[in-house]
Amino acid sequence: MTLNELNNLDNQQASKWFEQCCASRTWIYSMTNARPFSDLKDIEETAKTAWAKCAEQDYLEAFKAHPMIGDMNTLREKFANTKAIAANEQSGTAVASEATLNQLKEANQAYLDKHGFIFIICATGLSADVMLSELQKRLPNSTAQEITNAAAEQIKITLLRINKALA
Repeated sequence: MTLNELNNLDNQQASKWFEQCCASRTWIYSMTNARPFSDLKDIEETAKTAWAKCAEQDYLEAFKAHPMIGDMNTLREKFANTKAIAANEQSGTAVASEATLNQLKEANQAYLDKHGFIFIICATGLSADVMLSELQKRLPNSTAQEITNAAAEQIKITLLRINKALA
């Protein structure tokens, strides 16, 4: 998709395009209605501003659209709509040891049980061991702190996806 094409999509098509970058309906609505964009920097700044204006429930809605780190079956089945631009985001788990994958699974479940949403990290370029280490460091945090941390990671993911999706 080119910038010009994105600017000229109808609202329904634009919403679908933005949804592959971030699943918060509030964020999608803001981005769809902020068009036309002048350049990539304009899109990125608008994305950050729209995200910063979102409420906790918007963050949680976006988090639900992510598979658990290392859960490749869920990644394939549930998130087909983001397949093209989310490809390789968790590639660090592909070469992880069985022990690391099991630890990731257990720590992810503990995180979900404690905070009520899955662990969110911008995983691009990170090994499974690094992701596990970050998960273990963040697990003891309060849920309020983790919503803040996850929201900061979500916007990183969103910006990467915007950049991947624009040709």
